[in-house]
Amino acid sequence: MATVAPMIGETTPMSLREKLRVVMEKLWPSVLFYSLLLIVAIIVMKVPNAKDYVGADNDDGMRLVEVRDFLSGQGWFDLMQYRMGLGPGTLMHWSRLIDLPIATLIRFFGLVLPQQSAEAAALLVWPLSLIVPSLWGMGLAGRRVGGVFGMHIALLLATFLLVTSNRFLPGSIDHHNAQFALAAIMTAMLLDEDHRPLSYAIAAFCAALAIAIGAETTPFVAGVCLVVAISWAWEGDTFAPAAKAFGLTLALSISLFFFGTVPPRLYSSVTCDNLSLGYYSLAAIGGGLLMVAAAFASRFGRPFRFAVLGAVGGVVLASAVVIAPQCLHNPLADLDPMLIDLWLKNVQEAQSIVASFHQDPYTIGFFYATGLFAIAVCIFRLVYADRVRIHLVLLFLLAISWAIAAVQIRGAMFSNLLAVFPLTLLIIDIRRVSNAEKENGAAALSYILTVLLSVAAVWGLAGGLIGDRINNSQAQAEAEAKDKPSCSSQQSLAPLIDLPPGLVAAPSDMGVSILRFTANRILSAPYHRNQGGMLTEMHIGLSTPSDAEAFLRGTGVTTLAFCKDFLQTREIARMKPDGLYAQLEKGIVPPYLQAVPSPEGSPVRFFRYIPSGS
Repeated sequence: MATVAPMIGETTPMSLREKLRVVMEKLWPSVLFYSLLLIVAIIVMKVPNAKDYVGADNDDGMRLVEVRDFLSGQGWFDLMQYRMGLGPGTLMHWSRLIDLPIATLIRFFGLVLPQQSAEAAALLVWPLSLIVPSLWGMGLAGRRVGGVFGMHIALLLATFLLVTSNRFLPGSIDHHNAQFALAAIMTAMLLDEDHRPLSYAIAAFCAALAIAIGAETTPFVAGVCLVVAISWAWEGDTFAPAAKAFGLTLALSISLFFFGTVPPRLYSSVTCDNLSLGYYSLAAIGGGLLMVAAAFASRFGRPFRFAVLGAVGGVVLASAVVIAPQCLHNPLADLDPMLIDLWLKNVQEAQSIVASFHQDPYTIGFFYATGLFAIAVCIFRLVYADRVRIHLVLLFLLAISWAIAAVQIRGAMFSNLLAVFPLTLLIIDIRRVSNAEKENGAAALSYILTVLLSVAAVWGLAGGLIGDRINNSQAQAEAEAKDKPSCSSQQSLAPLIDLPPGLVAAPSDMGVSILRFTANRILSAPYHRNQGGMLTEMHIGLSTPSDAEAFLRGTGVTTLAFCKDFLQTREIARMKPDGLYAQLEKGIVPPYLQAVPSPEGSPVRFFRYIPSGS
């Protein structure tokens, strides 16, 4: 039977496969698809075996404590942690901008669930919800540099990056996942080759929000601002609308966040670890001057524009020297040397590439290899003048992020993020060559290797396998240690619940858990603004028993917790064999410490302080 050809003007119905292909060529459906896959994968892999609904990082527990205080009536502008440190407490450097959505989710789920279940539900939803804006930024950037295929490659690489990161796991409520999302969106906006003002206004808003959330992103935000400023000086009139939109939005947004989150009594205070007068004034001045320069100097020649930009930079630098000179160096450089030796050097995210290599050389590839690979790709592309602006922007931001990561490993999150885009372009080009030369085995092998080397998890997996083979006994010891009860677990801290609330002197890594599970105050927790409390706890352990009592009495300590499983405690005992911690390790208890019954097998020993002569 003859087939009837469709009449002119009629359209053949698309098959389901074709419809799916058309849908997946669009950004939002693709983002939602990959987000759903990632969320399901994380839930399946992590939730069934989870022992706690709060993340393993101290910052996750501390954020929950802060949110609980907020829900209990502590003011929006009051960021004091009254139960931590010496005297009245410790002023935290975190932002209510992260507390607010978490608190809102807890209240929402609390309408139908008991308090603990509401917290668990909120702490599940919040980090997973940030996957969507993160992948939206990654997908949009990939689409802008490599079209539809580039979008899918970027989304795939980002999915592998996020699933191996601990930032988006249930319970991860620190601000680093929000910073990842903002960095991805800022990068996507800078890669808009049409220089749409809306893109640069979004980038500026995200830059201001990133600073308001946490100072860790300051170098990245500064790099974004420099990219916009230099692009204007180079392009001139064609870039002027984008530069004006960026400058104006930055000045307005940073003003909104400054006056909306900083207590009025601290308006004139300059701190370098959060949004204060220093970062506010520099961002507002820089954004405002860039807007003025773009409005009045865009029609002049390139040399004049660069001279104007130099003058703007000079004003911003002079403002920094006058207003916030202390912020021109690492804020952690002012830490007491004892804190650096006994605490900071053992914090993984604060370690340098050299320290990380000495501690665990087999996993260092996960943090640094893809970023270095991407930097090499950008340089190679620029040598051959291939898509110069895209690779210049990415190289500049990559170099900043990788350099920060070399000083502190926490910056690796941003360098791995940025590495996705030049490697996406490389994968596209090598795939094209491989498809054109199907009989060429070398081309196919190059394609496979490029894809594998573009995934940070591959470097981490390879290093981990090598490390496990070489250090099999160490890996076995670590696995056994995971099965032992932790000094910070709720079970280990149970004896504190039966005691009258007071001030507990404990290793800093126990501090946050004591705040979370009990009504006690703590002397020490691992935060640089609590230097006094941390140093006092260290001096208690280092001092002879008679001198240690003077510290206990002077600070008003009611209970002392001793846990030899912590590296810091063991190091203190090693440094001072006649010190209190060394004596307690040997089972020698001074008469002013009264042992508190603990559960069998508990790694923590609690002692009530009974002043001598009482």
